[in-house]
Amino acid sequence: MSILVTGAPGWLGNELIARLDDSAEEIRCLTLPGVDTTPLDSYDVDVYYGDITDQESLDEAYTDGVDTVFHCAGIIHPPKLLGVDMFYDINTRGTRNMLEGARQHGADHFVYISSNAAQGFNDSRDELMTEGMPCRPESPYGRSKYLAEEHVRGYEREYGIDYTVVRPCWYYGPGQPERMDTLMEMIAEGNPIMFGDGTNLRSMTYIPKLVEALQLVMEQSSTAKGETYWIADEKPYTTNHIYETIARLIGVVDSYSPRRVPKVASQVLEVADKTFAKLGVYEKNVHVGGEMSRTIACDVTKAKEELGYEPATDLESGMRESIEWAWEHGGLDV
Repeated sequence: MSILVTGAPGWLGNELIARLDDSAEEIRCLTLPGVDTTPLDSYDVDVYYGDITDQESLDEAYTDGVDTVFHCAGIIHPPKLLGVDMFYDINTRGTRNMLEGARQHGADHFVYISSNAAQGFNDSRDELMTEGMPCRPESPYGRSKYLAEEHVRGYEREYGIDYTVVRPCWYYGPGQPERMDTLMEMIAEGNPIMFGDGTNLRSMTYIPKLVEALQLVMEQSSTAKGETYWIADEKPYTTNHIYETIARLIGVVDSYSPRRVPKVASQVLEVADKTFAKLGVYEKNVHVGGEMSRTIACDVTKAKEELGYEPATDLESGMRESIEWAWEHGGLDV
């Protein structure tokens, strides 16, 4: 079986390749030119250089056919203020370009890694989001991922390309990026910002479990094709629980005292984020602050029943791995 993975090197891409390395006949990685690929050196992979925003640059990675495409590449936080268009260039049009490559070269199964943001927020903390609920994305990032999902479904209707859409939530686990290091540093200092009372729910996705789910999607393609799956831990956690778990594992729970900011401040930031978006401006801290009092929580029953997915049942063990990884790699200095 020939597999093409985008977004490697990268947090999810690296974990996925490590998981598939022993079982796949051929793994191809589509990587941006100039990116350091040494994290892939220990795996039996073929690296192809291309840019998902440039259709012609993708042809070589698809040459001679691909069985399964795992499209993990995307952008969450643009590196500059005037970056809203990057969401649509990379997440939406980039996905369409990957689909076109799959169509032209006869790929059998296109697995798209979407996001909770494609569906939006919960109406209340008492009802978890399911795959059958309508999508109401409320940010440029969320809309870009939702529109990408629509391209995936459209290519199935028009060209017969089998697909699976996977919607993970807030990632955690070893290999974490700087944004998770920053949160842990704030908690380690004892006074992270907490919008509202911290009782809002957040689903979280342990990266090794997400990779297991992606393998199940490939292995059970006859079941997974044409389907969308939420992939997260068994149950969502309150923001209070997430922060307190990190504080306890770091060893600062006795000095932990979050700075509680009224929920309305988060709501103001959310309005500001939407206003900025209309002007083509994106500011990460405004965006994140605008989401931090929201409930973003999903039900993983469908993936459990149809794929045999076994979600993480607690936050502590996986978060301990995250913290240990951050200590070992200099992301957490405490």
